[in-house]
Amino acid sequence: MLVYLAELAGQVSVLNVFRYITFRTGAAVMTALLFVFLFGPGIIASLRVRQGKGQPIRADGPQSHLTKKGTPTMGGLMILSGFLVSTLLWADLRNPYVWTVIVVTFAFGSIGFYDDYLKVTKQSHKGFSGKARLGLEALIAGLACLVIAEAGQPHFATSLAFPFFKDVLLDLGWFFIPFGAFVVVAAGNAVNLTDGLDGLAIVPVMIACASFGLIAYVAGNAVFASYLQIHFVAGTGELAVICGAVLGAGLGFLWFNAPPAAIFMGDTGSLALGGLIGTIAVATKHEIVLAIIGGLFVLEALSVIIQVGSFKMTGKRVFKMAPIHHHFEHLGWTEAQVVIRFWIVSVVLALIGLATLKLR
Repeated sequence: MLVYLAELAGQVSVLNVFRYITFRTGAAVMTALLFVFLFGPGIIASLRVRQGKGQPIRADGPQSHLTKKGTPTMGGLMILSGFLVSTLLWADLRNPYVWTVIVVTFAFGSIGFYDDYLKVTKQSHKGFSGKARLGLEALIAGLACLVIAEAGQPHFATSLAFPFFKDVLLDLGWFFIPFGAFVVVAAGNAVNLTDGLDGLAIVPVMIACASFGLIAYVAGNAVFASYLQIHFVAGTGELAVICGAVLGAGLGFLWFNAPPAAIFMGDTGSLALGGLIGTIAVATKHEIVLAIIGGLFVLEALSVIIQVGSFKMTGKRVFKMAPIHHHFEHLGWTEAQVVIRFWIVSVVLALIGLATLKLR
């Protein structure tokens, strides 16, 4: 919204700063951070009163988790509110990619909110029907990918780019829609599975958003895209502002989510943030790079798929418990060790993913 002030730069030259994506991204970080800092305690207090017993804790999980009983969930509301306020203030709302990401984020967040609501009110781990939930997510993601395809350049908009190869494009045609939807849905649910320990999901999400903020900025800048020999996608530079808003809101949330957590992100936050990252990856033509930068999320999701598949086929479990972060807890790692080591893995994977920008 404030980007419109740049139109008055002819009268007040200092207002020209609002044209710059870098300035507005930094401002988005600070705005979202301050919003969550200021309103977070009130949101937590309200959720604690309304939820009573808080998020149900798995009886078959690590015994150390039983002490978390009564901790309120739906902390994603803090992140999403800070993200929305910051985005509306600092992003260019004339950009179709901005609205596509906002709609996917809040649609996925609404699905997660309903799931959290059912779990809290029933005090059960069974929430929204899995098939219905996936169906809704696929529909939302498919419509978003259709908008992305329409907003992009003909032919290129429905193509898949490969990291390390500057000229290799695979035109998926209309198959781009289901492929892109799969990426968005998979990202949302992978982040959701990762959210099982205090601070475990939010930091890798921030790392991924910082990485994709840089990718969006260079992919949306013709000069930088040409220099790095990556594919230029006009308009995606504005998504850096969105990534900045998530980074700021995430930092604010981490203040309250750090062990011992005063609030859990819940499906409200994890589904929304995963969907956001997936949508940005599709818009910037870096779907494969997402699998590298978000490798921790991929590992968490694969551990569940492998565990369930192995048990159904052989009656045996590959891991002591899935998702894989619980496996390491059962091996004797403390929660802090698992969380910090997984953060380190996320940083390394992000650096590898960003290296693909130059190694072409």
